[in-house]
Amino acid sequence: MAGTVTALKFQKSNRQRVSVYLDDAYAFGLPDTIAAQLSIGQTLSDEQLAELQERDNLERAYQRTLGLLAHRARSVAEIQRYLGRLEVTPEATAIIVERLTTHGYLDDLQFAQAWVSDRERFRPRSPAALRNELREKGVSQQIIAQVLSEIDQDASAYRAAEAYARRLQHLDERSFRQKLGNHLLRRGFAHDVVWRTVDQIWHEQQRSNTQEDIFDWQ
Repeated sequence: MAGTVTALKFQKSNRQRVSVYLDDAYAFGLPDTIAAQLSIGQTLSDEQLAELQERDNLERAYQRTLGLLAHRARSVAEIQRYLGRLEVTPEATAIIVERLTTHGYLDDLQFAQAWVSDRERFRPRSPAALRNELREKGVSQQIIAQVLSEIDQDASAYRAAEAYARRLQHLDERSFRQKLGNHLLRRGFAHDVVWRTVDQIWHEQQRSNTQEDIFDWQ
């Protein structure tokens, strides 16, 4: 397939890609950054063409990975698995991961901190549950230990119980404690934290109800 470059034309459907013509016939497309290194009249050997194809495949995989990261942050392991599914070679995967890391798109510590922060804000759960989730994402034990050390488990359990407890206000004490306790246990919180939280919320609700009764009587 060796030949001479006779034309370089931006593609109409994607202005960031260039169509390369060899000996007046369309041969292949390349990213504009790679095509910029070619010139009209340049003769390309089979080895050079194979290298260009490899660089194009690498760039395509890189751009697809950027698209994936645009939806949400990912761990290094998640990106490696993704590239594996695309059948990207281990060598190319290492290059892409290094490039993403250098440009700040991949950082397992930041990823783990953001993951825990989002859980704490929207769906609080125990450190044990968070540890399992981060392990599944391929985050190292060292980073997991670092981000979980910052968690106040009692505060997390309280936030996890607060909204659900309001739905249980009509229940008697035994039913209230049982349902709220099971709710927190399913989130993976330790038993002592669970029953301490249940006790706190039950008493807060009783005080609130007493104050409302006094106000109504007055």
